[in-house]
Order: sequence, then structure tokens, then C-alpha cells
Amino acid sequence: MWSVRALAATAALSLLAFSTTTFASEPKQGGILRMYHRDSPGNASIHEGATYSLNVPFMPVFNNLVIYKQDEAQNTMDNIVPELAESWAWVNDNKTLTFKLRQGVKWHDGKPFTSADVKCTFDMLMGKSQQKFRQNPRKAWYEQVNDVATNGDFEVSFNLKRPQPSLLALLASGYTPVYPCHVSPGDMRTHPIGTGPFKFVEFRANESIKLTRNTDYWRKGRPYLDGIEFTIIPNRSTAILAFVAGNFDMTFPTEVSIPLLKDVKSQAPNAICEVEPNNVSTNIIVNSSAPPFDNIDIRKAMALALDRKAFISIMFEGQGDVGGTMLPPPNGLWGMPKEMLQTIPGYGPDVNANREEAKKLMQKAGYGPEKHLAVKVSTRNIPVYRDPAVILIDQLKSIYIDGELDVVETANWFPKIARKDYMLGLNLTGNAVDDPDQSFYENYSCGSERNYTNYCNKEIEKLFDVQSQETDIAKRKKLVWDIDKKLQEDVARPIIFHARTGTCWQPYVKGVTVMTNSSYNGYRYEDVWMDK
Repeated sequence: MWSVRALAATAALSLLAFSTTTFASEPKQGGILRMYHRDSPGNASIHEGATYSLNVPFMPVFNNLVIYKQDEAQNTMDNIVPELAESWAWVNDNKTLTFKLRQGVKWHDGKPFTSADVKCTFDMLMGKSQQKFRQNPRKAWYEQVNDVATNGDFEVSFNLKRPQPSLLALLASGYTPVYPCHVSPGDMRTHPIGTGPFKFVEFRANESIKLTRNTDYWRKGRPYLDGIEFTIIPNRSTAILAFVAGNFDMTFPTEVSIPLLKDVKSQAPNAICEVEPNNVSTNIIVNSSAPPFDNIDIRKAMALALDRKAFISIMFEGQGDVGGTMLPPPNGLWGMPKEMLQTIPGYGPDVNANREEAKKLMQKAGYGPEKHLAVKVSTRNIPVYRDPAVILIDQLKSIYIDGELDVVETANWFPKIARKDYMLGLNLTGNAVDDPDQSFYENYSCGSERNYTNYCNKEIEKLFDVQSQETDIAKRKKLVWDIDKKLQEDVARPIIFHARTGTCWQPYVKGVTVMTNSSYNGYRYEDVWMDK
């Protein structure tokens, strides 16, 4: 039986990035949305990326089977709507998820979209096809999928090894577009072909990315914009000045720091700005399979040395959140309660006592006032990484660790840490979906490409499966909290803080919604328009 909610959602379809379903005045067609981009993505293939530097410019090129409603700020299972699918149903004791597909959809090169494209996409993601992605950071999402089967051109089924209710949430992520079967992974890196509201025009590395309106889009009357142009400006202050001067219609999403937000509001008082959590944790990654960080005492000492409130005070003027792996409540749906969090070593309020304990662990490992541990602290060469890395280096001095900053360009950063070519790093982990399955399997399961620290605990991994199958939300939350607590106690990937950042746009830009529990899912732009 087909999902009533899915069919109702079909009738009330509202898909669009940065959108709203009601407007103060009638939406207008036309105009080029000008944005700056914070850095130059390594390529144009979303499936091979691990940063929303890819999602923001290239999500408009594609569609998913399903997507989170783009006019609701908080992503939940209840606001997933059809996109390339028209409806869905769970059958076979919830071990098969079947989609009926939209007919008459065309790829940007004119070829028809069919179920074969869905099967090709997910076969590649699962590593089952002859063609391979060069990088496949979210392969772990689909560990429970046995196969993807087609039934004619417009029906496709995901057959699972066991029930996994949150598979639908993973399919709704901005990281889960459907790719065309007839275009190679290599071509998708340089000239992506999609079914989305905008067509790819060009990508000039370190300069610009340009998209143009898809005049043959299946959702009639959309998009409103004629195109979107991104100018790549890595220097944050330079980019903000250009926005204030009116050279851009919108900032790069969630990239405006709290101090810079004050500059925007003082120099461009009519600009509309929102500060929200972005479900991106700043954390420490260590190569735990090589000396010296194969020593658990050194890893525990680093976690104990952290003054999380100092990070938040310096970087966000207090507007940030302390938490574990999952985004803290109320914006996050699965984060640990505060009282539980404070029982974890290093999370208590007495920073000096924590550091004294850390010093003892370092001395046990052979270090102390006369013998410091010298390490390179690797991080990505953009401000949201560099700034906290500098603070981390300063804080580690208190426990006999002397860090030297090692900055790495975006195109090289994720490949470098995926092959474990580092000792100690300051990383940002963006959660593409506010769901434990996404975070736990992708970042902490043994062998996952995005398990950058080589953390592997088979007993914990069994608990991943237990929570994944639990349909009672209250029971699942308690399981998730216990797992999250254990991950922090194991120093799997010490979480420093969860950021709150700003997005600004000129007052004539309409239809913008800033997501509050994932900064990866809201960039279709098909309902954005400009009143000028």
C-alpha cells in the first residue's frame, strides 16, 4: 500500500532550495543570483565530495528521489517529500522500500530519466558497478542495502538486509542526488548533468561557477531565477565587504562569523541575516594507528585539555553549543541532555582540574615539562578551520604538546585525511542528515572512508545496528545517547563545539529559508526570486 503521506506530499509539492510557500507579493521571473563562494571545490561531483562547498553550488543541478521540504527550517522525517519519486511505500516487513518514479523527466542533455539511472547511481555508491567513484565518502550509508531492483522504467526498490527506517532520511539529503547512467563518473566531476532546476555552465577553478535556468524543468514555472553565479573569494573579510557594497545578492550560506555579522548589520542595515546552528561539529582527529597517537593516554589527555567555552567565546562571542557527536537540543533531535554530557571526562566545568589530570596522563606516556611532544596540526586552509586550529594549538601547550600549524588546500584536504596522511588534525564534521545512522556509520564504523581516525569498536558498532532498527523514538534516543557518550569516552573523535553561524541576503532576495539542523540540504534555489 502506498504511503498516504507520500501521496499527500505529492499533491502539495513544494521543493526548492531556500524557499517559502507563501510570498508577500507575486514571485517574479528573471535575474541572476550573485553569491560569493568561500573556496574552490576539488571537483563538481557531489557523490565524491565531503564538504558543502560542493552542495551549495551543485545541488541546484540535481534532484533526489525524495528531499526535505525546503521551506521548513528543521529537517524531520515528517517533512520529507517526493522529488524524482512520486510516492513510496515500505513493504516486506519493512525490508523493502519501493518508489514509483516521476514520468516525463529529462536529463539536461535531453535523455529521459528512468529507473535505470537510480539503480546505476546506488550500485556505484555501494561499489557494485564496473564504473567507480574516485572517492566514495558515504558508502557506509548503504551497508544494509542488499540490492536495488527495477520494475519497469518507473519503479525501483531498495531491498534491505534488515529494517532501517532512517534510509529515507539518508535519501533526502543534499548528498544523495540521482546521477545519469549514461554519463561517466569522470565527466560528472567536470561537467555534471542533472535533472534539476539549473544547468551547469562552467566551473573555473579558483575563479567562478556558473549555472543557468533549466527551461525544460519538470516542475513547471520553476525556477524563477535565470541563473546563479558564484565568485570564489577565500578571504572572508573581502567577501563580506563586497556583499556590503552590493556586489553580491547573498553571502555564502552559514559562512558569516558572529563578529563579521556585526559589520554587515552596521554597514548594510537593510540586509537580512539569520544565525542558526549548522550541524557541523569542530573536532580533533588523530591518526590512532601510528605513534604517538596510538597511545590512548595521549588521546585522552588532549580531550581533557579542551576549554570548549573558550573556543565558543573567542570565535562566536558565546553563540555556540557544547555537545557530543549529535547536534545538541533543541535544534538537534538526537543530542545528549546537558546533565548527561557533563558526566563525560573533559566536559565538566573545572578546566584546571581537567588539565591537571591531562598532565598526569602525558607524564605517564613519557612527556612533561622537560620533554614536550612536537606535532604538526593539519587543517584545511579556510577560516572556519584555521581559526579554531590556532586556539587548539594554544590550549595544547598547557599539557606539553607543541603544535605547528599545517594548512592544506581544500582540493587536497579530504583525500589527505582519508588516506591517514596526518598525525593530528583540526577538522569540521558536517552531518548531512540529523540522524544517528548518518553520523555513526559514516564517521565511526570500522572501515568507513570518512572514519578518519581509524577508530574501530565492534561492540559499539553492534549498538549502531540496534538503534538503527528501533522504531520507538524515545527508546532510540536513549540508545543513541548511550552510544554518543561511549564515543566521547573512547576519544574516538573529540568534539570541541557545534557552531552557530550567519547567512545574509539583500532585502530584495525572496524565498530564503536557512536550515537549522543541517547546512547540507537546502540549496535547490528553485523558489528563490528577486524583487527588483
